[in-house]
Amino acid sequence: MVNADLIEASQGSKPQIQPHFRSRPAYQYSRPMRPHLLYRPFPTSSASQASATSIQQQATSRPPSISQNVASTKETPDFLPSTSTYNRFLNFYRMATGSMSEAGQKQYWADADSRYSKIDCERCESHRDYLLKYSPIVRYMSDNIAKLGGVLDQNNIRCRTCSTGQLGGFDAKYGIMLCANWLDTRNKVEDVLSHEMVHAYDHMRFDTSLGPDEDLRKVACSEIRASNLSGECRWANEFFRNKVFKISRHQEECVKRRAVISVSMRPSCDGKDQAEKVVDSVWDSCFADTRPFDEVFR
Repeated sequence: MVNADLIEASQGSKPQIQPHFRSRPAYQYSRPMRPHLLYRPFPTSSASQASATSIQQQATSRPPSISQNVASTKETPDFLPSTSTYNRFLNFYRMATGSMSEAGQKQYWADADSRYSKIDCERCESHRDYLLKYSPIVRYMSDNIAKLGGVLDQNNIRCRTCSTGQLGGFDAKYGIMLCANWLDTRNKVEDVLSHEMVHAYDHMRFDTSLGPDEDLRKVACSEIRASNLSGECRWANEFFRNKVFKISRHQEECVKRRAVISVSMRPSCDGKDQAEKVVDSVWDSCFADTRPFDEVFR
């Protein structure tokens, strides 16, 4: 199938791995339900697009320890240091009653991510290892990437605590990053890992680069393919996780919605209107392109 928006590398030469940066925003996901935490919808602001530097730093660093405090802002009067059970209860009470300020809420979640970082990363790594062995879609994508000369395994699929507002990211030099503090179940890890593996396949197969200066049409096409093929837009996800009560054409609408959000966060995009025009311009060819699958798998 000819795809005008994913340019294949010339015959006889494979695309070389070059650094490029792409992060998947954590829109429509909720915080893992840890014992003392409240439900918190994720903000859908432009800040959820991680910078290239953050992906490199988190990919090459070790996860912070439980005692490490990732909050760098000055403590607010309504957030108490979580050095005692009493202080933690007061913080929880203020969050539950809505009396904590916005700055205090940010510190509350940053503190929770810090203290639970080791547990989150260990859980994420356990899910990752299981999926690499037993998940049909992850194994199939891994095999097809290997045929193109790439390798994705435990050494370059890393679980990290993310403070940049993302679920995961792919970088051609450093591999895949999974944000453990947002991915509390194996199904979520599988969706994000599959999504990023589609980007890795596109990079190897079509020599695409999703860096800040990349053509928006190529970015849109890769986002369309990743959302369509990863399974994150299947009906059960939309209905139970995202509360989208749609029976007909839910797949198309979900894929387009996610692609528009991702493209609109690019530095070279002027906003949602431009993102919608770009996605519409490549929609027919990219939505129909299911390589390396014969059809949409999940």
